[in-house]
Amino acid sequence: MKVIKFGGSSLASSEQLKKVIHIVSEDPTRRCVVVSAPGKRNPTDTKVTDLLIRYAETVIAGRDYQDIAQQIIERYQEIALGFNFTPEDFAPIRRAILNLPLATYPDNTYLMAAFKAHGEKLNAQLISRVFNLVGIAAQYLDPNDAGLVVTDVPDDAQILPASYPNLRKWQNKANVLVMPGFFGYNEKGEICTFSRGGSDITGAVMARGLNADLYENFTDVDAIYSVNPNIVAHPHAIGHMTFREMRELSYAGFSVFHDEALIPAIQGNIDVNVRNTNHPEAPGTIISARIAPNKKYPVRGIAASKNFCGLYISKYLLNKEVGFTRKVLDVLYKYNVGYEHMPSGIDDITIIMSEDNLNPDIEKAMMAELQATIHPDEMHMIHDYAIVMVVGEGMHDTVGLMARAAAAFAKANIRLQMVNQGASEISIMFGVAQEEANRSVSALYNEFFKQD
Repeated sequence: MKVIKFGGSSLASSEQLKKVIHIVSEDPTRRCVVVSAPGKRNPTDTKVTDLLIRYAETVIAGRDYQDIAQQIIERYQEIALGFNFTPEDFAPIRRAILNLPLATYPDNTYLMAAFKAHGEKLNAQLISRVFNLVGIAAQYLDPNDAGLVVTDVPDDAQILPASYPNLRKWQNKANVLVMPGFFGYNEKGEICTFSRGGSDITGAVMARGLNADLYENFTDVDAIYSVNPNIVAHPHAIGHMTFREMRELSYAGFSVFHDEALIPAIQGNIDVNVRNTNHPEAPGTIISARIAPNKKYPVRGIAASKNFCGLYISKYLLNKEVGFTRKVLDVLYKYNVGYEHMPSGIDDITIIMSEDNLNPDIEKAMMAELQATIHPDEMHMIHDYAIVMVVGEGMHDTVGLMARAAAAFAKANIRLQMVNQGASEISIMFGVAQEEANRSVSALYNEFFKQD
């Protein structure tokens, strides 16, 4: 049995949905379909989720919301009319959209979560109806009925372990299950969403819960590529990779998957196949727990993530001062600033953080408190920082790989601000100026994949 998930671009219009119908109908083992909200139909279009966010903001602000509600209705209406829905057929979706502001919510964060979740919820209801009209016996499965229970965090929920026994009850159903992604219900029965892009999480959760043989994730690319195609033209396609590699690359900027999305599949030891809705004949990329080494390609992928900063601290005999790092982290904790990485030396330490955690006032207050607490010899913040990661299962068995990477940076005249190979044996991290991130990716790609 396969669980299959379709992203927003695959469901953006009635024409796209016809492709989905063909994919589902051609393989009788595809028994659970997880759907996103309709995405962009063209580069200037707006995703339905973004329209729903605007709808919620308008309601919260107490402004007239009829125009934005009508825009959302029209997006679903276009899909419904492509399958000859009558006004009576479409009425429940129209009514659900118009009734959203009339419901009662604990506070505005729950209101926002409920509005956003309806992008997927209404799309799943619409698609299950379409499936039945075209001859695919299907049923809509609401996360509440499925028993998908999440933590009580309206916009960043986590799946609760109790969900999996609940989901197993839905194995071997006669009808194809159509499930909305992106949200679940807390123990009080209120909607809570995963973080943005969380429909991939739902797909992996369903694959684990239903004990699927394969989780197919359909998107708008033929495969996962070794680098971002917007940086390097026609890059090397990855046919097979490991969960560890995908997790590292997702963290570093790969946009194929939400970086939490693979965890349920990893826990369930379920292979993932990334496919293209527009070219379903392409084999795509398989992601699994293990893979045979490929000496030709010790590096599987290269990614860059911007919007970081580095807090550099230097203090003589830092390594002798017991509790030094704890003092620093206590100050960061006080200001609700998390850290990403912490490469260190004898007298120096650099703490890599996301710029999203900081603003000028927090930074000023935090730096002043650090100065008073740890009395550094030197301390400053490095802004406009980017992290570039080289990832591959074969790296730890390859002699000279670090030398090749450093030579590639030197050849491109890019100054390295940080190099870190930490606990992971399958990745090396480089810190560079933000404006050098894309050039860094290109330089490393030329070194490790130029043979193509």
